[in-house]
Amino acid sequence: MNKTFLLLIFLVSTTFAQGKLFIIGGGKRPTAMVERMIAESGVAQSGYIMILPFASEEQDSSIFYAKIQFQKVGFTSVFGSIVAKNQVLNKPFLDSVSNAKFVYIPGGDQVKFMDIVKSTGLDIAIKKCFQNGGMIGGTSAGAAVMSEKMITGVELNYKNTTEETEKDGFRTIEANNIEISTGLGFLKNSIIDQHFIKRKRQNRLIAVAIENPNFLCVGIDEATAILVKKNTAEVIGDAQVLTLLNTEKTTKKDGKLSAKNIKLSLYTTSQTFKIK
Repeated sequence: MNKTFLLLIFLVSTTFAQGKLFIIGGGKRPTAMVERMIAESGVAQSGYIMILPFASEEQDSSIFYAKIQFQKVGFTSVFGSIVAKNQVLNKPFLDSVSNAKFVYIPGGDQVKFMDIVKSTGLDIAIKKCFQNGGMIGGTSAGAAVMSEKMITGVELNYKNTTEETEKDGFRTIEANNIEISTGLGFLKNSIIDQHFIKRKRQNRLIAVAIENPNFLCVGIDEATAILVKKNTAEVIGDAQVLTLLNTEKTTKKDGKLSAKNIKLSLYTTSQTFKIK
């Protein structure tokens, strides 16, 4: 079988992938949201949920609490495993991720998560799950990893600040300050931010939008999610989702960013918008 034919098969399978994304902005998951995750994944009819807790410093606790949220709505076919960076994983375990009906990624450190999945081949297994029609869901760090361009939470110009509080970090809108790494890449032309309104992350996402023209920058608040089917996102939950789109030439002076006509949209539950 020649390389051209193999590439064609890969492109066709990617183009017609039928998976869904359930991207949660962090915070609490209301019961109705968890029920919607179960319903949209189809796991209640068949299959199982696989929890990938690798963003967490305490993976066992992350699995425990993730299981509880699903058990509270009556679903018990939930599994999870602890994995370390560069760990050699056997084919049956990788297949258990690829064949899951729903892969769920809890919060923590998105960079840590990506380091682990890339070093173990789990990134490929997660993408196979999506291509097989499975749903990939995540909250907080598990939301950030959904886009190809991934916000890490690090300020490059202010090393002593933190994103963990509402008061510290991301006080400016300036050039070359927001660190961007590589996520799982389900969204090629969008960038996800989380805990958005609750933690006042507008400065961060404005800077990201200015420095990444023509990317839809999506800020998802806590207890809120977007359900992505093909190129449409539906807002689910208690709060709002904000999007920014910069399509014009931008400038900078003395490190400060400048832009005109950035399109801002604000959505609440049940509303939809285009995303890719």
